[in-house]
Amino acid sequence: MDSGDTAWLMTSAALVLFMTPGLAFFYAGMVRSKNVLGMLMQNIFAMGIISIIWATIGFSLAFGGDAPLLGNLDYAFMGDIASDEGMAFFAFQMMFAVITPALITGATADRLKFGSYAIFIAIWSIVVYSPVAHWVWDAGGWIFDMGAQDFAGGAAIHINAGIAALVIVAVIGQRRGHGTEPMPPHNLPFTVLGTGILWFGWFGFNAGSALAADGVAAQALVNTHLAAAAGMIGWLIVEQIKTGHPTVLGACSGAVAGLVAITPCAGFVGEMSPIWIGLIAGAGCYFALQMKELLRLDDSLDVIAVHLVGGLIGTVLLGFFGDSSISGADGLFYGGGGELLKDQVLAALGVMLFSGVVSYVIAVALDKTIGLRVDPDDELVGLDQSQHAESAYQA
Repeated sequence: MDSGDTAWLMTSAALVLFMTPGLAFFYAGMVRSKNVLGMLMQNIFAMGIISIIWATIGFSLAFGGDAPLLGNLDYAFMGDIASDEGMAFFAFQMMFAVITPALITGATADRLKFGSYAIFIAIWSIVVYSPVAHWVWDAGGWIFDMGAQDFAGGAAIHINAGIAALVIVAVIGQRRGHGTEPMPPHNLPFTVLGTGILWFGWFGFNAGSALAADGVAAQALVNTHLAAAAGMIGWLIVEQIKTGHPTVLGACSGAVAGLVAITPCAGFVGEMSPIWIGLIAGAGCYFALQMKELLRLDDSLDVIAVHLVGGLIGTVLLGFFGDSSISGADGLFYGGGGELLKDQVLAALGVMLFSGVVSYVIAVALDKTIGLRVDPDDELVGLDQSQHAESAYQA
């Protein structure tokens, strides 16, 4: 890496960090007014606790050594991260580690104890996120070695957080009044603001994953934008057909679905592929909203439909649209046969199985000991007052 590459990576790290408050506003606009600070706090808190964990042990478990399942402690407490290039990579990956558990908060909105949430994401970042990051991005990791590709985190971030969200929701149950009381978004302009910040930050998220200021980074940036645009259009077309009304929330959700799906593909596809991937993700994630009804899950803000399903769509579609003339391996549509597709499916299944089981164990252990969910009276009052003794809006 030269000075230009290092500068781009540091800039990208800052862009990815900005995504976490963007995510906070994206989610906060969709909850009821009595829970808005609770949502903002859960997201902003991840910037604090996960950064400390990453510096002490997380980075080392993710990128130390060359074992297939887990890194070692060579970089624990930031040991031997001496060069500018190493520190830039450390910072960039730290911002990925921060936002990943924050994604889960949309599924558990309105009913999760703050203290239990804090303990959950601290444990989860060590025993789930760091091992999966090692599998996917470290040269010794079994997914990397198998030949599966994940440019910026379709499996390591979105499938990983999405399946964790699903099992936690299964453990804590539905919100009080779910299905019988209206729970409309209290401030959709917040959600639009959050969407804009996420879209902006995603350029660092994806293009920064090239780890260089080069043509692959430029391709990833363009792919990111086109997939987000196509994801919005795909969602709105289906929404218009199904309900007769294209909504602002649908536009925001579709754009994020496109961003999620292009994440594993960003530096590996070209031409019109990002538009096809975005369109498929926008439409597919809209239809996936029916999943929570079938499974009787109260995924408050559609994390499962957008992040788990969007991550799966992007990870699998790379097996079709991969183009070695950009980088990486050829997919089925570009003469590569089914090898990459097979690897992509195995990677997705491996992450889902591991993260799902371990996340479930952590959630049940916390639920049986200190409890995951707030008391019914505290839920009725709202998280802002019951957990933080604050109000977002003064009467």
